Amino acid sequence: MQTYRAVARNARISPRKAILSCQLIRGKRVEDAINILGFELRRGSAMMKKVLDSAVANATAVGGVDPMDLIVTEARVDKGITMKRWRPASRGRSAARMKRCSHITIAVAKKEG
Repeated sequence: MQTYRAVARNARISPRKAILSCQLIRGKRVEDAINILGFELRRGSAMMKKVLDSAVANATAVGGVDPMDLIVTEARVDKGITMKRWRPASRGRSAARMKRCSHITIAVAKKEG
């Protein structure tokens, strides 16, 4: 079974928040996943939808597969870089603010049968 992947590296959303949208589409048909992400209000779902559209475009351009025959075989969010920003704290100290990033990976494949 040929799989087609799309990856968004260092997306500016924390992995903990992005995983919530990722779990919604894992194992679903592509048209259902696009529908789910379209109505989901979380910020991560918009990023997931872009990566999913890119994976579908890869499948149609490279493999010539009909988008209606695709399923989401892999939807994964990994930890990316962490940017540290400093802000003033009490007693002359500084406190670190972590701005976390995510690597979003989505793979689609033609469903069997």
